[in-house]
Amino acid sequence: MTLDCKGLSCPMPMMKIVKAMKELASGDILEILGTDPGTKTDLPSWCEKTGNQFLESEDLEGGVTRMLVKKA
Repeated sequence: MTLDCKGLSCPMPMMKIVKAMKELASGDILEILGTDPGTKTDLPSWCEKTGNQFLESEDLEGGVTRMLVKKA
């Protein structure tokens, strides 16, 4: 599943991520595309707290960050 959070600012990206993760089955991977720099630090911390696995973060063109999270 891909979640487009481009143009959203804190706390909206994290709220959308939490909602999307509830729809996934264990082992599924969520791809997040966002422009809010806070999400790059908030997401790994949230994953640690919730037991989900933060897989990677990649900076793309235009200030967009691509992040992958695997549901526990």
